[in-house]
Amino acid sequence: MSKLTHFGAEGEARMVDVGDKPITQREAVAAGTIVMQPETLAQIREGGHKKGDVLGIARIAGIMAAKKTSDLIPLCHPIPITAIDLSFEIDQDAHAVHCQASVQTRAQTGIEMEALVAVNTALLTIYDMCKAVDRGMILNNIRLLKKSGGKSGDWRR
Repeated sequence: MSKLTHFGAEGEARMVDVGDKPITQREAVAAGTIVMQPETLAQIREGGHKKGDVLGIARIAGIMAAKKTSDLIPLCHPIPITAIDLSFEIDQDAHAVHCQASVQTRAQTGIEMEALVAVNTALLTIYDMCKAVDRGMILNNIRLLKKSGGKSGDWRR
């Protein structure tokens, strides 16, 4: 097993030095789900929510959050994002919305955190917009699905 990289020799927190790493094409895909009451899902699906287009606003929130990841995660490097694709799938049977984010860069370090932040923020935005009618919504199964590029190569769940 690899050692934790964000700790120095004395156990102190540190930002990993990526200065000597080569710039490579990198991509990460993350996903997650928000489960809600059937009536809440119907409002989202039918566009009848009084706050507007819930999924459209959640998509923009996820994209914006990915771009701010290094402001939120203390030891995360600010990296240039070259592409973000954030999609939603309504699951009528499970009364849920599934979210998936694919984020790309050409950089010296990975983009997994940006993909995970995008998913979390998009789902939290759905919660925020719908909490007046359904405070019991559950965010779950937030996970990295795959990553590619860099020294460690490709990884798939």
